Amino acid sequence: MVFMQLNELLLSKYSDPYIKLKLIFERTIELIDTYHPDEIAIEAPFFGKNVQSMLKLGRAQGVAMAAGLSRQIPITEYLPKKIKMAITGNGNASKEQVAKMLQSMLNLKELPKNLDSTDGLAAAVCHFYNSGGPSVEKSYSGWDAFVKNNPKKVL
Repeated sequence: MVFMQLNELLLSKYSDPYIKLKLIFERTIELIDTYHPDEIAIEAPFFGKNVQSMLKLGRAQGVAMAAGLSRQIPITEYLPKKIKMAITGNGNASKEQVAKMLQSMLNLKELPKNLDSTDGLAAAVCHFYNSGGPSVEKSYSGWDAFVKNNPKKVL
């Protein structure tokens, strides 16, 4: 059983690190299969003082990336400073500042208790800004044409 809270994957209940990686992979696949994203944005690994924490984070990022790649979804990585700069205008902003700015920008009623949860949202917004926003590559004569050309985007 995977523990979820506000769509946050809670892994602290599991002691086996390989089970945690499996659950990250499976949840990422589930999200991809549910929402059919065209692209994935992820925070690039950063260098910290705790080597064990960096190793665990790198493994978690790797399985999430593998899930996306298994569905042929392109992945873009952004440095933490670039994400913070895109959201707040300050590459050294705190998690609290990033979360508050996202709350304001996106009219979110409340923030999650664990501000690490906002990192993925911040990466997505950063990617949106850096990709020039939504692009319209094709024009369609109507919904029938759109559905015919985009079967994976229609449930």
